[in-house]
Amino acid sequence: MLQNPERGVNVGLSDWPASERPREKLLRNGARSLTDGELLAVLLGHGTANEDALELSHRLLHACGDLSRVLTASPVALKQAPGLGPARIARIKAALETGRRHLEAPEPHRSALSAPEDAVRYFRARLADLPHEVFSCLFLDTRHRLIRYEELFRGTVDGAAVYPREVLKRALHHNAAAVIFGHNHPLG
Repeated sequence: MLQNPERGVNVGLSDWPASERPREKLLRNGARSLTDGELLAVLLGHGTANEDALELSHRLLHACGDLSRVLTASPVALKQAPGLGPARIARIKAALETGRRHLEAPEPHRSALSAPEDAVRYFRARLADLPHEVFSCLFLDTRHRLIRYEELFRGTVDGAAVYPREVLKRALHHNAAAVIFGHNHPLG
């Protein structure tokens, strides 16, 4: 909460000028115009009795390190943060899953994966928070548009066995013209 020097009291986000409130800023300028803290504040919806949504979001970002770690933290870890109950934890998890599903949704007008960075972003969204190793594939058509994402092999925290024959079978099954492999390292 911001201290209002004229009144000597704390004020919430609703008392801020409309041009500075995260939700209104998002609606006016788009989500990309927000900082990570502002975006998380919109997702959280409101603060607590002692702090507004923006302060709560900044505290979470500081505790976790960055927005990606807030979104991928386990519900058990998030529950340790004061001000986060089941509803807010569910909102955070739902936001992450909504983004994932958007990335994998088959769309005939979806743009091609035209650069390595496109594949990196896709795999990062799918694999970043997994506690075990995964070998996965993006199956692409002749224009490098996504046909399907599949997690082909799942391993332990430090290894995953990969069988080339199975990868080839899945590529042929999808009639894929190209395949991009993805693999994570949960231990860093």
